[in-house]
Amino acid sequence: QVHLLETGGGLVQAGGSLRLSCTASGRTLRNYVVAWFRQAPGKDYEFVAVISRGGGVKEYDSSVKGRSTISRDDDKNTVVLQMSSLKPEDTAIYYCAADEYYLDHLNKDKYEYWGQGTQVTVSS
Repeated sequence: QVHLLETGGGLVQAGGSLRLSCTASGRTLRNYVVAWFRQAPGKDYEFVAVISRGGGVKEYDSSVKGRSTISRDDDKNTVVLQMSSLKPEDTAIYYCAADEYYLDHLNKDKYEYWGQGTQVTVSS
């Protein structure tokens, strides 16, 4: 069992930055693909970014590409999503999710483990 905890959310002005962390306990995160999804009020989950095991492959949604960086530190059992130039439309609850396999990584339903989420609010 992998337990995921997201931290780093908060209220930020448009144009600002946030560093979201996803820390695992229970098992090493080294063996898992980790993704970030978000859910805005009244909307479905949206893929944000994913990082492969080892960190060699990363992918971003077009809405955050160029403004976000996903990275991992397996010694610290942590994956970080650094977001900058934030926009009001980035407002959402951000979740990290983990799964053993990269296949079908855009599909939220394939991820075995989820955190509870962290709220990001961007004011205009």
